[in-house]
Amino acid sequence: MEHVTLYTDGSARANPDGPGGYGAVLSVTDAKGEEHKLELSQGYERTTNNRMELMAVIVGLEHLVRPCQVTVWSDSQYVVKAFNEHWIDNWIKKNWKRGKDPVKNVDLWKRLLKAKEPHIVEFRWVKGHDGNPGNERCDQLATAAADNGPWIRDEVYEKI
Repeated sequence: MEHVTLYTDGSARANPDGPGGYGAVLSVTDAKGEEHKLELSQGYERTTNNRMELMAVIVGLEHLVRPCQVTVWSDSQYVVKAFNEHWIDNWIKKNWKRGKDPVKNVDLWKRLLKAKEPHIVEFRWVKGHDGNPGNERCDQLATAAADNGPWIRDEVYEKI
């Protein structure tokens, strides 16, 4: 099974009412030891950083055409903790409610659960950019998407 590293980033431009963008970099090392990359960016209007982080993860996973072992690096603790601390399991058991408030973005969480199959996925948190070139590249892609309007895919290389 191939191992894929997925770096994600959302850019809400410090304004939760949009516009914003998200970016994802898929890095795959195949059985021959060769690295392949898929870089995506797309704009999204009137949304939050967490929603864009989710979109980056979803789009990255949806572009995998065969089962892979995936490590997702996200600077969103919300995304990482949702899986590593089993928030998702609890939300599903509580009919997607957390405390008194309905969970936001339920459609995206359900789409993410679907996108995870049949991959083996682990989520890791990266603090900000921290000199992580993949994460910084995602931020550039996300910002480019935000600057260019909604639903623009700036760069797509060969599908993995």
